[in-house]
Amino acid sequence: MPDLFATVDGPLTPLAERLRPKTIDEVIGQRHLLGPGKPLAVAFAAGKPHSMILWGPPGVGKTTLARLMADAFNADFVAVSAVLAGVKDIRDAVARAELAREQFGRATILFVDEVHRFNKAQQDAFLPYVERGVLTFIGATTENPSFEVNSALLSRASVYVLHPLSAPELGELLDRAAKVAMPAAIVDDAARDALVNYADGDGRRLINVIEQLAVAAGEAGRTTIDVVFVEDTIAKSIRRFDKGGDAFYDQISALHKAVRGSDPDASLYWMCRMLDGGADPLYVGRRLIRMASEDVGLADPRALTQALDAVATYERLGSPEGELALAQCVIYLAAAPKSNAVYTAYGAARAFIGEDGSRPVPLRLRNAPTRLMKGLGYGKGYRYAHDELEAYAAGERYLPDGMPDVTFYEPTERGVEARIAERLRALRAQDEAAGGKRAPPAEEE
Repeated sequence: MPDLFATVDGPLTPLAERLRPKTIDEVIGQRHLLGPGKPLAVAFAAGKPHSMILWGPPGVGKTTLARLMADAFNADFVAVSAVLAGVKDIRDAVARAELAREQFGRATILFVDEVHRFNKAQQDAFLPYVERGVLTFIGATTENPSFEVNSALLSRASVYVLHPLSAPELGELLDRAAKVAMPAAIVDDAARDALVNYADGDGRRLINVIEQLAVAAGEAGRTTIDVVFVEDTIAKSIRRFDKGGDAFYDQISALHKAVRGSDPDASLYWMCRMLDGGADPLYVGRRLIRMASEDVGLADPRALTQALDAVATYERLGSPEGELALAQCVIYLAAAPKSNAVYTAYGAARAFIGEDGSRPVPLRLRNAPTRLMKGLGYGKGYRYAHDELEAYAAGERYLPDGMPDVTFYEPTERGVEARIAERLRALRAQDEAAGGKRAPPAEEE
C-alpha cells in the first residue's frame, strides 16, 4: 500500500518538485544571468534581495529562481498567482510580511506569478509596501512588462529576460530527469532528439513528458526508450504558441520583415511556424494583404490581387488544402519588387491634413447637379480631361486654392512603379510646357 505521508522527495512527489534545484549552481540554463559576474549571480553573492521582474517563456525557471532567492536571503517566501488572487490576497500577504518583519526580523519575498494578469489597482495595492521595504517583489511574466506592468512598479524593479532552454541544456535536463524517474531505462539517441524537439525550449514540458514515459515504461516493462515508444506514448502536441502573447507578435514581425527583405525561404518558414503553432490562417492571410500594399505596392500591383485571391481560396477550401494558396502568396510577395511609396505617401498626406486647416473645395472642382449650384459658379472653369490632348489637362491644378504645392507620392524605379514614375515625369513636363499647374483667375471663384 502506498505511503500517504510520503516525504517531499518521495516517489509520490511530482518529478518537477524532486528535480527543483537547491542552489543556483544546479540551475540549468540562464547563464547570461547566473554565470560568474552576471547580474543575478552578483545579487545572490551580495545577499541583498531587490525587487525584480523575471520575463521569459514558460518552463525556463522563473519560479525556481524566486524560491532560490528566498532560501539564499533567509526570507519568507509568499507566492501569489495573479490568475487566482485579488486585492484581499495581496493584503493578506502584506500582513504576513509585516508580522514576519516585526516579530522575527525576517524579510519576505512576494512572488507574483503571471503578474501581467493583475490590473492597475491590484498592482498599485502592493506598491507602497515595496517602497517601504516591507517586502521584496518578484514578478514572473511571459508578456512584455513594458506593456503589462505599471510604470511606477516597473521603475522600482529590475527586469531580467530569461531565455528558452537550448537543445544541449534540455539534453542535460533530460539526463537528470531520466536518472530520477526511470534509472533502469536507456533513452536512445533518436528518442532523445524527439523529446528535446517536443519540449521546444520548455523545461517543464520536458520533465512532464519524462514523467509520463516513466509510468508507461514501467507498465510495459521496458528498459529501452526508443522514438517509436515516445511517439506512441506521448500525444502529438502543437508547439508553444500563445495567440495573445509576445511569441505571436514576434513571429508576425519576423514574417513581415522576411517578406519585406525579399527572402522567400524565411518568409515561408515563419508562415509555417505560425500555422504549425495554431495561428488562424485567415489572420495570416489578412497580414499578407497588408504586406501587399505596404511593402510591394505599385512596384507590382498584382501582389494585392494575389493576396486577396489567396484568402478567398482559403475561405473556399479550408485547411489544409487552402494553406497552399497562402504559401503561394507569401512566396510571390517575397519575390516581388518592393516599394513602400504608397505607404509613405499615405502617411505623409494624413500627417499634412492633421496639421493643416480645412480648406474649401475650389468651385471649379465641385459638382453642379442643380441650377442653383450652377448659378453659384459650381463647376465653372473645370476642364474635362478626356476632351484634352492625351486625356490630360496640362497645367490644371486640383489642390485647394492657396494651398502650397505638395508631393506625397514619389514612385521608385522598381518594377511597374518605374513605368509609373516615367509617366508622371512626362505629365509634369506637359504641365511645365503649359506654364505650370495653376488655379484659374480669381474672378472665377
